[in-house]
Amino acid sequence: MKEAISEQYINNLLTQMDISDISKATIRQCVAVADNLEKHIQEPFIHLEIGVPGFEPCSVGREAQKEAIDKGVSSIYPPIGGIPLLKENASKFIKAFIDIDIEPQGIIPTVGSMQGTYNLFLECSQLDPKKDTILFINPGFPANFTQVNVLGIKNESFDIYNYRAEKLKPKLEEYLSKGNIVAILYSNPNNPAWICLTEQELKDIGDCANKYDTIILEDLAYMCMDFRKELSKPYQPPYQSTVARYTDNYILLLSASKIFSYAGERIAVIAFSNKMYHREYPALRERYGLGKMGDNYILTYLYCASSGVSHSAQYALAKMYGDAAEGKLDFVATLKEYADRANKAKKIFEENGFNIVYNKDLDQILSDGFFFTIGYRDMGCKELLTNLLRCGITAITLNTTGSLQNGIRVCVSRIHTQEEFKELDNRLKIFRTITK
Repeated sequence: MKEAISEQYINNLLTQMDISDISKATIRQCVAVADNLEKHIQEPFIHLEIGVPGFEPCSVGREAQKEAIDKGVSSIYPPIGGIPLLKENASKFIKAFIDIDIEPQGIIPTVGSMQGTYNLFLECSQLDPKKDTILFINPGFPANFTQVNVLGIKNESFDIYNYRAEKLKPKLEEYLSKGNIVAILYSNPNNPAWICLTEQELKDIGDCANKYDTIILEDLAYMCMDFRKELSKPYQPPYQSTVARYTDNYILLLSASKIFSYAGERIAVIAFSNKMYHREYPALRERYGLGKMGDNYILTYLYCASSGVSHSAQYALAKMYGDAAEGKLDFVATLKEYADRANKAKKIFEENGFNIVYNKDLDQILSDGFFFTIGYRDMGCKELLTNLLRCGITAITLNTTGSLQNGIRVCVSRIHTQEEFKELDNRLKIFRTITK
């Protein structure tokens, strides 16, 4: 790319696409904008906006899925709660890499973590008439905010940027003391900031969950991707950090999309703690005739939503979990490539005058991984993204993630060749020229 796209052309396109403010556009809208601009300049954009896996799908999963299809499972409805093999192997996987004991019964496949959170939000909102609000520890995945809005569920949030370490617990209590928060959602490592909560922070969250009887929804989509630690050895410390060490009021979300590059099959599992699966809620029993949270999740919400998850994909995930737990599949080794890409991309951005927005885990330098966040001087989200679009780069803004900071999220999964990194540098130099 030799010159920037005119700002007028960008504005006209956004008007045609009914996007009034690019800084509030969804991930998929940003993809569509970039697709249209690619046709205009007849060159590929640098796509930093969507978190698609950057590797081939895990081969052992693929072969297991083919075998299941050949055996005819495609003609058979899957068990809504999951095939026994997946539930058992997922339990072993969680023990191997998180060191938490969860009964297979409480592990349930969902159509990606998206369906997992959607139905969890719905169920949590119906557990107790006095508790009707979800609390988000932001920044977070923008689609989760859309989900609660679609469902009409009340929600609160705060940006963790200024509330790390000893400041986190008082901030949580500020919300929980009102008595209306039923559940808290966060991701760890964090999408988009890639911050990793410390053990003390997780203990503080767990203590608050115990004190205020709040359910913690912990999204581990990027588990074992804190590459500052060696997390690849099953049944050996260190393990993936989790709030589950400090409370029984938790539900874990484990996606196959990133750790096994299996995004296209739309499969994940949610793992109820043994306590939460069996916990009885009178409001559920009165409404649905099923009082146990886990049973109701399966037989009410999942039944209505999809009647289960792709039968063959469950065999794929079962095989990947099983091989990983047995030490036959080192999924972490493959994922370390994301850290290398992030390191290269960060250097290029910083050399061109950008700054890392969420840049530390307290006194530690942030891990390199799937995402990072960047800002430019005092430029607001809208101006920053518009100028990047003019230079053939697309991303999503931090304000769409619930962050109060100016900047964008960078996903490194779709840049990997030396030529692509060189072109990123070239386009950022154009950016500097047009923003002097």
